[in-house]
Amino acid sequence: MEITPPYLLFLGDVKDNLAAKTGLGIVDWRPEWCVGQLRLEGCNADAGIDDLSIDNAVAKGAKTFVIGCVNAGGMLPDHWVETIVAAVEAGMDVASGLHSRLEEFPAIKEAAERNGVKLINVRHSDQKFATGKGSKRSGKRLLAVGTDCSVGKKYTALAMDKGMRERGFNATFAPTGQTGVFISGRGISLDAVIADFISGAAEWLTPDADENHWHVVEGQGSLFHPSFAGVTLGLLHGSQPDAFIVCHEPTRTNMRGVQTPLPTIQQVIDLTIANGKLTNPDIRCVGISVNTTALEDAEARAYLQGLSEEYQLPATDPVRYGVAPIVDKLVEVYGV
Repeated sequence: MEITPPYLLFLGDVKDNLAAKTGLGIVDWRPEWCVGQLRLEGCNADAGIDDLSIDNAVAKGAKTFVIGCVNAGGMLPDHWVETIVAAVEAGMDVASGLHSRLEEFPAIKEAAERNGVKLINVRHSDQKFATGKGSKRSGKRLLAVGTDCSVGKKYTALAMDKGMRERGFNATFAPTGQTGVFISGRGISLDAVIADFISGAAEWLTPDADENHWHVVEGQGSLFHPSFAGVTLGLLHGSQPDAFIVCHEPTRTNMRGVQTPLPTIQQVIDLTIANGKLTNPDIRCVGISVNTTALEDAEARAYLQGLSEEYQLPATDPVRYGVAPIVDKLVEVYGV
């Protein structure tokens, strides 16, 4: 799967930035690949880059029209098709992280065939996976888990991968969602893998490695989310992490998209260890990652300090304050 930069990011008409987290994530981690964004009327998301028409984006060198947003269920709305076809007619490839396959829409498929461009369904892999075996693998693994979905698991894993390598760790980021694949150019969208093979796909993504090598694994969903816990559990068993980081957003009361109350950090730690021991009896929590966007600086620092004291673990916001405290914990426990 090859996705050719630069990108024009399509944010559709989604209601908030969380629904456009694919596009925003690409801008945060690969800004040099993004010539601009295209938003439809009513879009409330903003990646903070130039708003461009399709023609202007092509003139600036855009090669791929990236669908950087998602709605509930990951379906492609019919009213987006016209814009996608226009991008194809302008000569751009189209890459989508949605569950809907682009070629399922006759107008898109016909335009792509006529213009000789690629339709890339990032969420759908041609790789065949075995069922998970749970056998011990060499190397070490770090997994981001969450009190909810969309709380910063991807950003935490990316920041940890970068911070660990800067400190001399032999580390590799293991993407498990469409945004991570766009950012790294490789990986698996686990939520599109048939349920029986999720843990096997996670094993494939984090194979045997040198004893001092760390696979830093992007988390998915939450063990407590009624919609996505199945993917989360399969990833936990398949990645068999030695260490995990709990990711949290402190202002939520219910889990995103449902009425289920948010679990506590302690509940997440306890359930992750209880389930993770099936494939790694030595699993342990090494830190807490908090998305403090909604808090003022003083409030955020006080909150993090309180968590650190309560759980006797390093607590930080990776984007705002960096990951050094959690990397320090890994050095303390495992060495470099």
